[in-house]
Amino acid sequence: MLGFSAALITLILDQATKLYTLFVYDLPVKEPAEIAPFINLIVVWNRGISYGLFQQNSELGRWALVVISILASIGLSVWIHRTSAKLLATSLGLIVGGAIGNVIDRIAYGAVFDFIQFHIGTWSWYVFNVADAAIVAGVIGLLYDSFVLEGRRAKK
Repeated sequence: MLGFSAALITLILDQATKLYTLFVYDLPVKEPAEIAPFINLIVVWNRGISYGLFQQNSELGRWALVVISILASIGLSVWIHRTSAKLLATSLGLIVGGAIGNVIDRIAYGAVFDFIQFHIGTWSWYVFNVADAAIVAGVIGLLYDSFVLEGRRAKK
């Protein structure tokens, strides 16, 4: 239940921030919007996966990413259902919620809407959204569970 709750909360937060930023705040008209000396809001349409890898400029590529993301989400959901480990379930839920949030973007807009930019001066590190942040946090949780907690569970 914890993993599916994390997925649902992630999905809601991701879509709410994207819809607000796009259609209420109207970021495409107001960009760049400085939030802090190192954070801007800008509009980036990502046709690839995390960090802009594997950019897809065709409809086939777009739909391939949608199908792969859905299949991965289904597989991870089965894993959530089978685990009793809280951090593992939560981490998987973060990844599933983020993946579904980005799938919704690909279906609705043809690309993922990224809008949070970390930068130092003129050096820009990464532009992302809530789904991306959740996926990264989920992967970190999976690594911690795998390398630290799994060993502890095996000893019990």
